[in-house]
Amino acid sequence: MPQDIAAPPAGGAELGQVLIATGMGLAVTVVLLVLCAGHRSGRIGLLAFGDRISTRFFGLPGWAGVPSAVGLIVLPTTLFGLQWDESLHIAQGRDEGPLANPSHYFLLAGIFAGFAAGVIGMAMADDRVPSSGLRIGKGWKAPLGAVLTAAGAGVALLGFPLDDVWHRLFGQDVTLWSPTHITMIGGMGLCVVGLLVLNVEGVRARARGDAAGAGAPPLAGLVRWTQRFWIPAALLLLLSLMQGEFDFGVPQFPLVFHPMTVMAAAGLGLVAARVFMGPGAALGGALLFVAVRGVIVLLVGPVLGEPVHVFPLYIAEALIVEAVAFRVSPRRALRFGVICGVLLGTVGLAAEWAWSGVFAIPWTSGMLPEGVLLGFAMALAGAVLGAWMGAHLHFTPAPGDRGLRRAAVAAAVGLTVLVGYALIEPAAAPVRGVVELTEVTPAPERTVQATVTLEPASAADDATWLRTVAWQGGGFATDELQRVGPGVYRTTVPVPVHGSWKSSIRLHTGLTLTSLPLYLPEDSAIPAEGLAAPARFERAFADESVVLRREAKDVDDAAWIAASTAVALAMMALLAAWAAALHRLAVPPGVNPPRAGAPESAGSSRPAVLSGT
Repeated sequence: MPQDIAAPPAGGAELGQVLIATGMGLAVTVVLLVLCAGHRSGRIGLLAFGDRISTRFFGLPGWAGVPSAVGLIVLPTTLFGLQWDESLHIAQGRDEGPLANPSHYFLLAGIFAGFAAGVIGMAMADDRVPSSGLRIGKGWKAPLGAVLTAAGAGVALLGFPLDDVWHRLFGQDVTLWSPTHITMIGGMGLCVVGLLVLNVEGVRARARGDAAGAGAPPLAGLVRWTQRFWIPAALLLLLSLMQGEFDFGVPQFPLVFHPMTVMAAAGLGLVAARVFMGPGAALGGALLFVAVRGVIVLLVGPVLGEPVHVFPLYIAEALIVEAVAFRVSPRRALRFGVICGVLLGTVGLAAEWAWSGVFAIPWTSGMLPEGVLLGFAMALAGAVLGAWMGAHLHFTPAPGDRGLRRAAVAAAVGLTVLVGYALIEPAAAPVRGVVELTEVTPAPERTVQATVTLEPASAADDATWLRTVAWQGGGFATDELQRVGPGVYRTTVPVPVHGSWKSSIRLHTGLTLTSLPLYLPEDSAIPAEGLAAPARFERAFADESVVLRREAKDVDDAAWIAASTAVALAMMALLAAWAAALHRLAVPPGVNPPRAGAPESAGSSRPAVLSGT
């Protein structure tokens, strides 16, 4: 019989933990506001000291240098917390609340550090803030990047209580791609973009100081190399957040999304880096990305003992972007982006397809031809958007190009349509499985080998995958079934069917995902009855969300649509703020708008701070 596990609460955290976490957040916020108010009034000199250090040694005004120093630890800390959190949920299932999960402390610390960086940048604003800044009070113009950083991280922080509300309304959804999770990731995306903008504004302020005869600071070279490689790596780290479920091997959406997200990230991140930061930025950023992600894999896996994940490398794609730049000037941003997109969507996609053999779920021929076509289209759209983004992150304000702008709008629309298409899940054809279990390890730690006979026998002939998954029992395992006859498949590694394990056979055909449960524990907190694993049984393959996200509540469709629409609108507002901010940075007040038919301009591919001045 399935065991009744001592289940953590489902549908929201314990109220006591929510109140404690809220109180801690308010206390830290009060300290931050006191520090900033003390700086503005002149009573607390800590931030003024930071301003002197930043200006004297790094050549950046304090409102850019101090937040940037904080920002260097924001994304790695947040990414580590997120991937540890994913790993814990995959291995252990849901937790009892925000304070019961150690990864949440790193998540909260990283996101709050981003919020603090933005607020500090706003508080330290002075008369060196360039024209792209936003006036927020009499005689107070805040750097645009600081405002974006604080706003983005603030949205991500707000996502924590909203996520709890979501769980209370709709139940637990143990998936990275839930609406509130996506909004939190979007908020951190805006935070990272804000830090990039803040660096541009700081360099512009320094350029004015150089023009006034200020000498080169002693550590300007360190700033130069940090910007050249860390900014591209930050873009890739940000864009890779959406691939978490695929990295760990438990995606709950069609596999075609994996090459789609990889190609979009390569196009957007690497092309933007090369247009913005100049020679070597794409390759250097990709290598630093691999180093950071590699350290996180070691920490989460061997050190902490949680499931290991594998990630795309982007090195082949970076080499492609660098090679194109030898023949096509990145200053011709649109042409550069299109050529990069075509090569990324063909040669780059082939390289990542080869590397996918080490993924927990490799890219298979079952994705053809959609995987190739959609991957190519996403690479092209991402590269055009990357060209647009890179052209707006130049260090010298200049009118943009209307052709590039139109192409970027078309790419954004195309990307949205492609994602919408891949989200369409057609009705699944009825499939049943006759399962015979051979005991490998007896109870209470029972494991089995399974032989399943599909009805109809051709149900998995063109499948993207047919594999087992066992998770949330203290570990994670997934493996492809071996075909032993017409419509007959066998597991190759023992499958746990005891305790809190949730074990099933997953079938993915086209854009449809179904699952046949082997064993499910009783869970009184949901509540849900258990499902035993007798020696022989027959069951139907069901919609996979019913099996993998069994904690989700059966709610009214209107409530779900209304809540999802509200979250989608919030996400659209974040993206609109992203675009508006980059446009303001490129064409700040006082710069004439582009003329019809004006030549393309991506700014200098060798900005002053990168050319050694």
